[in-house]
Amino acid sequence: MNIPYHHGHLREALVESAMATARLEGPDAVILRAVTRDAGVSPNAAYRHFADRDQLIEVIASRCRENLAELIETRLAQMTVGPDPVVTAWERLRVAGRAYVEFAVTEPGWFRTAFGFSRSTELPTASSQRNPFTLLNNTLDELVAVGALTVERRARAEYAAWSGVHGIATLLVDGPLRGLPTDERAPIVGKVIEVIIAGL
Repeated sequence: MNIPYHHGHLREALVESAMATARLEGPDAVILRAVTRDAGVSPNAAYRHFADRDQLIEVIASRCRENLAELIETRLAQMTVGPDPVVTAWERLRVAGRAYVEFAVTEPGWFRTAFGFSRSTELPTASSQRNPFTLLNNTLDELVAVGALTVERRARAEYAAWSGVHGIATLLVDGPLRGLPTDERAPIVGKVIEVIIAGL
């Protein structure tokens, strides 16, 4: 693939090339030499913007998480809001979970990139608004705000909810459930989410 760039925008061209490669083949296929070739520059040019391949992967992993968060935001915005705030808050958690899995199965290369590599052990923070972890926390906080979840039950609930949804997503993308017929996926994902909700 050829990612043209204008003078002064090489960094973005390299990121776009890496994103396109990751989307098709996953993060392992992202190689600096290939990315610079696609941008039409020498391999050394990449080192003006990225210390090494790992740094480039970190950048596109962050972009992939942003894309995931954007899909979750879109699905939440498409919800029909009912009169009962408690029912609505629980449904928002369901929608967010389904959107997470939707992204995984429709964009497996980006999903693998988003979570498959990181030199950092830090979780996204509240200052980083467009990421799935923040959206999950916000959705759980909404449940507390409407009285659907106690503060005590809310404590660390994000880890349980994230683990459950990420687990089924990973099984569908790279695990033994990857060959599951499409029409069987939704009921299974729904069951996982209901078990998470019951646990909360």
